Amino acid sequence: MDTIGDNFTNSDAKVSFWKKNTKAVPGRPSPTNNPRESRQKNPMSSTSFQDFQESVNDAWDVGDDEFCMVSDVKISRKVARSAALSVINSHQHTSSVPQQFSISEEKKIEAMQSLAAGRAPSTFLIQCESEVQSPRSPAAHRQYPGKPHMFRGATLMDKSSTVGKDSADSEMSKLEKFQPLLETSLLNLEDLRQLSWSGVPIRVRPVTWRLLSGYLPASLERRQQVLVRKRMDYCNLVKQYYDTERDEAYQETYRQIHIDIPRMSPLIALFQQKTVQEMFERILFIWAIRHPASGYVQGMNDLVTPFYIVFLQEVMPDGVDFDNYDVSSLSKEQRDIIESDSFWCLAKFLDGIQDNYIFAQLGIQHKVNQLKELIQRIDGPLHQHLQNHGVDYLQFSFRWMNNLLTRELPLRCTIRLWDTYLAESDGFASFQLYVCAAFLLNWRRELLLERDFQGLMLMLQNLPTQNWSDSEISMLVAEAYRLKFTFADAPNHLQTTKR
Repeated sequence: MDTIGDNFTNSDAKVSFWKKNTKAVPGRPSPTNNPRESRQKNPMSSTSFQDFQESVNDAWDVGDDEFCMVSDVKISRKVARSAALSVINSHQHTSSVPQQFSISEEKKIEAMQSLAAGRAPSTFLIQCESEVQSPRSPAAHRQYPGKPHMFRGATLMDKSSTVGKDSADSEMSKLEKFQPLLETSLLNLEDLRQLSWSGVPIRVRPVTWRLLSGYLPASLERRQQVLVRKRMDYCNLVKQYYDTERDEAYQETYRQIHIDIPRMSPLIALFQQKTVQEMFERILFIWAIRHPASGYVQGMNDLVTPFYIVFLQEVMPDGVDFDNYDVSSLSKEQRDIIESDSFWCLAKFLDGIQDNYIFAQLGIQHKVNQLKELIQRIDGPLHQHLQNHGVDYLQFSFRWMNNLLTRELPLRCTIRLWDTYLAESDGFASFQLYVCAAFLLNWRRELLLERDFQGLMLMLQNLPTQNWSDSEISMLVAEAYRLKFTFADAPNHLQTTKR
């Protein structure tokens, strides 16, 4: 208001304010505000007007009233004061500093969910954005009847419950397809693979994984018999190799396993439990002794994890998070079942990729070279960008191949990915290559923005997948399938170019 008062003390400003370029029209409506009533209702405005009146009291002298000289209409002093008061009040509202308008975190999440689902943002968010972008609008900072208000909780909860209901409905729909198939006297394994490729419901995932990995037979009546026998066999292996004095030749293997296990998933409390670590030690040590051609290789412990979690969830109470679950609270029989089933499924799983872990892991090195050739043909600019900055595919994709992306993805996503891995008819030996290619291409835009070796390596070794869910994994395997299908009849694309 001080600035306004100063402006009106200037003679030029006085003329430009009061003088009109067009002739006043007789009979034009005038404000009917009573200045005294206004002063009583709004003392701040009254004070402002009094200050203004004192600073420009010469404007009201009859002999110096230029405004009245340009019109034959006689304007009373009372009407002039009312008009001035209206102008001041209006200016006071429009020139005030707008309050900062913030959008709640709930509404931001709601908007992101809407965008991810392909829906338009909510009316609330659109209006909020328009208000933030137009702070001059007086309505932007008032709450009128019928105008949306910041309403915490209800809208988001309704949307979350709707999404959760849709997910539950989808899970139940899948379950209705799986159960009849699993209960047939002689399972059609190919049908189970096709059904499992797009994801397996949690409730039937343990038995489905046992079947897909080849641990259980297709015959329904033989399954229980096989389970009892194989679990007993594993107990005998533990007594034979682990509980007895170890041969000197295996001491180094045991020492390496004993070092690696505590490092496994340090952010998940479950894997820091002594009971869990001992179970992993026995599984890996016995597998290494039974497979002397490869023995134990660092990173194998990550391949036990998906099986272990799936079979653990089978005996855990419903609604309990496995991250902090106390495994020692389970009975010894339950723990033995989890351990033995994890061992046999791991053994069957590794049979298809054992070449990756024999002498110098030449199988993985070969796949890394195949990935390089594949990316060069699919996306030349990305390949050239990596080459120009000295990035060798071995530096980042060796871990992808060795650990099957378990260290690049959240555990929940790894389990979903393995639904597809286990469902692959060729034991995913070649499919893993296309998954890695699709995974790399997924970060194409971000990688092309990096301008040096350090930035590229930091990005490739710390890819931001912490917020990934089943939907991202479904897109990943779909793209991998597309790549595999595209090059299925062009095997030369996997032949390493000699330079």
